[in-house]
Amino acid sequence: MKYKRILLKLSGEALMGDQQYGIDTKRLIQYAHEIKGAADLGAEIAVVIGGGNIYRGSQAESMGLDRVQGDYMGMLATVINSMALQSALEKEGISTRLLSGINIQQVCEPYIRRRAMRHLEKNRVVIFGAGIGSPYFTTDSAASLRAVEIEADVVLKGTRVDGIYSADPEKNPDAVRFTHLTFQDVFEQNLNVMDMTAFTLCKENDLPIIVFDMNRAGNLCRILNGDDSVGTLVSS
Repeated sequence: MKYKRILLKLSGEALMGDQQYGIDTKRLIQYAHEIKGAADLGAEIAVVIGGGNIYRGSQAESMGLDRVQGDYMGMLATVINSMALQSALEKEGISTRLLSGINIQQVCEPYIRRRAMRHLEKNRVVIFGAGIGSPYFTTDSAASLRAVEIEADVVLKGTRVDGIYSADPEKNPDAVRFTHLTFQDVFEQNLNVMDMTAFTLCKENDLPIIVFDMNRAGNLCRILNGDDSVGTLVSS
């Protein structure tokens, strides 16, 4: 495999499938099947999933709520999604552990770096819930931070588009897909890959990012096997 230990970042919105909110069971099962395929190859897999299909903390102020309170609500939404993914993975026969950035001892282990790495070494899929446990940080930032902490080889950002484009491909049919970009290219062209905190963390730690279409069957395994045609690679 080209990448032995990966951090897979999934958006909460992706779990909605064709629904307007919540979790689409078919999409959840599909993701579990894709992750199982990667695990069967021998990859060590950590997952961070957003909560936008349930609640987005950044919307709190526009709703008249306190931003900090809203962010904690968003963290709880990520735990719900993480629990759903954990259940789907275990039905696929995959051993998992859910580690949370905030203490919810009835359903999650607390996040401890050494414990997380030990789980990975034992070939358990590790799911990181509740972001980093602090407000004002997105799940993109949590994914980058956890990837650096567990010494992942790459951050794989699974989306509904097949890479990074010069413009929004859903709005501009003339948008061009990039196969490879440097971190500096992304800065100079102001491309929307991750929020700036998350992106800078990857850049400073020389941690490559691959943005790819998670909804296409087999893409995750193709990346692990070194297929450079899948998605867009951002590296130094």
